[in-house]
Parts: sequence; structure tokens; C-alpha cells
Amino acid sequence: MKLSFIDNGNEFDFGKTSDYYSRFRDIYPESMYKKLISFGIGKRGQRILDLGSGTAVLPINLSDTGAKFTATDISENQIAFGKKLCEKKGIDCVDFRVCSAEDTGFRDDCFDVVTAVQCFHYFDEEKASAEIFRVLRPNGLFCKIFMDWLPYEDDKIAEMESLVLKYNPDWSGKGFRSFRYSFPSWAEGRFEIETIHSYNVNLTFTREAWLGRIISCRGVGARLSKEMTERFENEYRTILSKYDEPLSLKHQIHIEIYRSTKSHG
Repeated sequence: MKLSFIDNGNEFDFGKTSDYYSRFRDIYPESMYKKLISFGIGKRGQRILDLGSGTAVLPINLSDTGAKFTATDISENQIAFGKKLCEKKGIDCVDFRVCSAEDTGFRDDCFDVVTAVQCFHYFDEEKASAEIFRVLRPNGLFCKIFMDWLPYEDDKIAEMESLVLKYNPDWSGKGFRSFRYSFPSWAEGRFEIETIHSYNVNLTFTREAWLGRIISCRGVGARLSKEMTERFENEYRTILSKYDEPLSLKHQIHIEIYRSTKSHG
């Protein structure tokens, strides 16, 4: 994938990180899933389309709600690892499809909920929102989730970002500040905002789990060569050795839920 507004237009591919991704990207806290359920995401019998699903982290963690999931991603490798994880965990409520968020190939009005976790900014927002509107049933919900670390509030995270930039100076995933919401243009005429919820949380990691999480990110494993990724891993492993476990790292989770303005008939 190559986007002019991300990483100075350099190409990246999360499929290169699928092994790390499947092992180290199940990072969202239980509190987030409980909030989603309280907001009406994951009801028994719901048909939920998860866009940019990667290795199906969200469907796997909501698999006991009684909802039926379809996990989609443009990367065949990510989908293959997601299938393996579901088979390993004995989860049979998740279907898989390789497709883009802008052109899913599903019929009109076939999902109760569409979710996009940590991925909507990679989509063509106008085309993707039109596709989401099309496949949602009348009054259906679109849930957009974003979580990021807080480098200005956590020195360990700031230190990590500096190292990523040493290896990938064009990486634009640095310097996140607390999110400020405004109603997006892509939602106009299609959606009404129903829920906005942001909260800060300290996530705990072993040194190995945090290292794996960073290698799987866009700035490292999805962009760098295998040799450069190995050099990054060795240097960051040395840096992390000075910290006691578990690492407690500051993050913010932001949840937006939109309701389709499509009416019956």
C-alpha cells in the first residue's frame, strides 16, 4: 500500500508482519470490549462486518457475544493468519474475505454493524463510507475505533518513537496527541453520530510483547527490509532490557459510533 499522506508516500505492507501481528497485536483491553457491548456492538444475532480486520482481533475477542462476524482485509496473508487463529481457538462464528473497504462485494443492506479498528485512516474515506452505508441495513451502526500511545505523557514511548525514526525517518505515526473530535465530512448525508467516547488507559506488556507490537507496526516491519528490521529489533531489545517488567504504557482509546440515516423502504 502507498498513500501520499502517510510516511511521505513510502510503500508499506502489513502482510509482511502477519506472524508478529498474529502474536502481538491482540492488545486492546477488556474494558474496550465491554464498552463496545454496552454501546450495542456485539448483540446476539447481529451480523457484523469488520473492515481492515488484519488477523481478526476484534471478531475473536467478541466471538462469545452471539454475533456473527465477517472479517475482511486487503492482505491475503493477514486473512490467512486470522483463519489459523480462529481454528486454533475453536472459533466458528467468523467468516473471512480478502477485499478492500471501498469495494467489499457484499450485497446491499446485509449487515447490522460495520466496524473499523485502527484502520479507517488508510481507506479512501469518501468511497469507504459510501460502501459502509450501502452494505448497512437501515438504522445500522458504523463503529470506528482508534487507539494510540501517548509519547508526550510517557518517556518510554517517546524513546521508542525516536528509535523508529532513526530507522525510518519518513514514518508519520509519531507524536500522537489526545484526540479532538469534529463531525467528519465523509459522514454527511449518510450518518448521524450516536456515541463518542475517549478514555486513557495504561496497558501492560512484557518486554517481548511490546517489542513484538512495535515490530508489527507500520514504521518497522511493514516498511523496513528484513535486515533493517532485525537491526531495529536487536537495538530496541537492548534498550528495553533496562526496564522492569511489566511495562506500563500510556494509551488513549477513541470510539465513534455512527447510525445510518438510511430508512426502511
